[in-house]
Amino acid sequence: MAIFSPFARISLMALGFAGASAVPAQAPTLAMLDRLEKGSWQLRERGANTVLQTVCIGDARRLIQIHHPRANCSRYIIEDTPNAVTVHYTCPGAGHGRTAIRSETNRLVQIDTQGIAEGRPFSQAIEARRTGGC
Repeated sequence: MAIFSPFARISLMALGFAGASAVPAQAPTLAMLDRLEKGSWQLRERGANTVLQTVCIGDARRLIQIHHPRANCSRYIIEDTPNAVTVHYTCPGAGHGRTAIRSETNRLVQIDTQGIAEGRPFSQAIEARRTGGC
């Protein structure tokens, strides 16, 4: 424990810091995405029967950048809970987006994504469902 002068100890106790120790901040992990099953996933616009695309997912973080699949993007995590993640990402020269993914099961997620890709705005509500192996 750090050594403080008597005046500093009294000040710290008055502020409620007596015995308090610094706790390092936890970095967001997006653990919900790690629990999703690997394999072939079909993406459909919510409420439609047409498959937008089928993707082979080894790392579910790929679902964050549906409209920027190959872009090298920086990410800022807005929400990271056991059942939902929200990420804002910026892809220099390619655009940006904000994606919210909510897990219903480890084989079914709801994705809301919007942003700019190829100079045009996009906004989609997508249901992604695991359909089998790749």
